[in-house]
Amino acid sequence: MKHTILLTAPYMIPFLDRFKAVFEKYDLELIVPDVQERMEEDDLLKYAGQFDGAICGDDRYTVRVLEACSPRLKIISKWGTGVDSIDASACSRLNIILARTPNAFTTPVADSVLSYMLTFARRISWMDAAMKRGEWEKIPGKTLSECTLGIIGIGNVGKAIARRAKAFGMKVLGTDVVEIDHVFISESGIHMTNLKSLLADSDFISVNCDLNPTSHHLINAQTLSQMKPSAILINTARGPIVDEKALVAALHSGQIAGAALDVFEHEPLPKNSPLLKMDNVMLAPHNSNSSPTAWERIHWNTIKNLVEGLGIQYSVNS
Repeated sequence: MKHTILLTAPYMIPFLDRFKAVFEKYDLELIVPDVQERMEEDDLLKYAGQFDGAICGDDRYTVRVLEACSPRLKIISKWGTGVDSIDASACSRLNIILARTPNAFTTPVADSVLSYMLTFARRISWMDAAMKRGEWEKIPGKTLSECTLGIIGIGNVGKAIARRAKAFGMKVLGTDVVEIDHVFISESGIHMTNLKSLLADSDFISVNCDLNPTSHHLINAQTLSQMKPSAILINTARGPIVDEKALVAALHSGQIAGAALDVFEHEPLPKNSPLLKMDNVMLAPHNSNSSPTAWERIHWNTIKNLVEGLGIQYSVNS
């Protein structure tokens, strides 16, 4: 039986020729729109009722979209981990399977957080820029072992960051809404505390929690005011966890010392964003997941989830 698939995952589209034989094997016909970053609600509604399954990135599968695509749509296979852009409760109500790849980007994201901390602590980017301006300026730095790291969200990524930070001799604080396994706490030496204490005591604060109604704008004017003036905020999770306007104000006023941002409230980051002109901010285009090994595993797992969600037996030799 032939099935039609809407494929909008931007990380997969450039490599579709590699997977052509697999899609043909399972009699899957593809609809592949031109996708820049993600499909918004109105973009998806143009294809409503035309597809049985979807492979998506951070597309906006709202209630309106899901109801328009039902009952034909049977499975949404998310490329990656986060499904905050997909209305999970509506999927459940409409009997649409929602699949993803847990623990997809733990290693590259954890490495990215450590690289940001090292860059800020050792002032690497700033020394490089000064040298290229013809300045021989010894900009003071510090070691990570002199710093305290606060991790908001002790999931797979948060745990991986804590282990890396321990290897650098850092004091690590953590906070989470769920109880963390005592074995990990003992093994890592992390000190679990509340958010207020973590913000007040940390030199680096890494945001690694899920985006949900309770974490939306968790970092806001009030919580930013609880940080040290020397603190650096790092967000590799989801943009809307941080109130961007409040962060810009805190950076302008010197309320905090700097930020490293891989994700933003609106992506791509608007070209008129004040963040683009700040010397105390490091920016990346939602790319902390970059890893050939991780991507390869996710490509195939996303296809597997799709095929099985359509009720077809998947062969590992595909």
